[in-house]
Amino acid sequence: MTSGGMCSMTLSSFHVESSSSDGKPSASQFRALGAAARNAFFKYDTPRLVSVHSVSVGLLNRVVQISIIAYVVGYVAKFALIYEKGYQQTDTLESTVTTKVKGLVVASGSGHEWISRVWDTADYVVPPLENGAFFVTTNAVVTPNQQHGTCPESPIIANGKCLNHTECPVDVPVISGNGIRTGVCNNLTSTCDIFGWCPTEVDILPEEPVLKGTENLTVLVKNYIVFPRFHTKRQSISLTANSSRYFATCLYHPETDPLCPVFRLGDIVSFSGERYEELVHLGAIIGIIIEWNCNLDYDIALCLPKYTFRRIDDRLDETSKGWNFRYADYWTDAAGKERRTLMKVYGIRFVFYVSGQAGKFSIVPFLTNIGAGLALLHVVTFCCDFFLLHVVKFKQQYSDHKFETVSGYPTVKTTDSVTIAADLAMK
Repeated sequence: MTSGGMCSMTLSSFHVESSSSDGKPSASQFRALGAAARNAFFKYDTPRLVSVHSVSVGLLNRVVQISIIAYVVGYVAKFALIYEKGYQQTDTLESTVTTKVKGLVVASGSGHEWISRVWDTADYVVPPLENGAFFVTTNAVVTPNQQHGTCPESPIIANGKCLNHTECPVDVPVISGNGIRTGVCNNLTSTCDIFGWCPTEVDILPEEPVLKGTENLTVLVKNYIVFPRFHTKRQSISLTANSSRYFATCLYHPETDPLCPVFRLGDIVSFSGERYEELVHLGAIIGIIIEWNCNLDYDIALCLPKYTFRRIDDRLDETSKGWNFRYADYWTDAAGKERRTLMKVYGIRFVFYVSGQAGKFSIVPFLTNIGAGLALLHVVTFCCDFFLLHVVKFKQQYSDHKFETVSGYPTVKTTDSVTIAADLAMK
């Protein structure tokens, strides 16, 4: 009996039963519903073998099989397993970077003779320590010997200009200025007198960078990484024998010495595609990318860093181009007055980006990728069944042999296989 016939009997028998006089379902209706639910829950579908001798269906079967096998071999086995190392368990790294900049430069004061001196690391690396970055000063606007007092606002501050005293209200700060107004308009400068650090800063860059030769400074990069899952540690400063002698003489180059952790600043900028002389006036942000991609199925000595470089800030940004900030050095003069030297410094900020992963063979991902590829072979059955049930001319003949419903206990014997010998033609 087919499943369709069985469903018809159940529905017809259900509808002939009348409800009780009060409109509530009768006991027989409840029994019918229970039987239907029981049949739906306690059901098992088993596949039945039907052998179809047909050129069109056989051709479809082989084409889909070959396509899937080619995909499994070409993509799953070659790409996912070999190229993407799908047989490995992976882990991402944890990292820290420290740096040590070395070298001397001579500064030109441009009117401030006190600044014309030799600058070392303590002078041009500000702040002395950053997390995952370092800054090197290349240019500066210097305002020496400032002290608290009253003086005219800088003429380049638009909000500080005035024509009379009423435009300088008392105790009102100058927007983007250097102090608070005193109520006096200075006739000599046409700016408000302010109370603050005097003399005020004249924020005009010198024609030539204050510090020359910073491109020849070098930096030693110490990168420490760990892959927690595999309990594996690596560092960039112990990759060769006689490291101390090697680091004293080596200089990084991507082709001739790609493992040396000592970098010339001018080379870093050049490798990022920029010109150093174009960055020293206003500064820039340069990224140093360190990648660790390690295959722990091989010798750990082959787990090596790869360095790349790129500029991070926008060279076309005219609103706030480059990189600069202010800081001050304070002291007390012989008269006991507090003084300071205000520094607005421009320079190049080098930022580190460390990434990578390690992989090691594991049976679980290996079997997962193999199983995923082999599971695609079920698509062959789906395609052929769809073709036989919906496309060929004698689809009803195949459907009659494909589906059979056995009710109750499986005491009815059926043939294990059915052969459809006719050459089924398409509509």
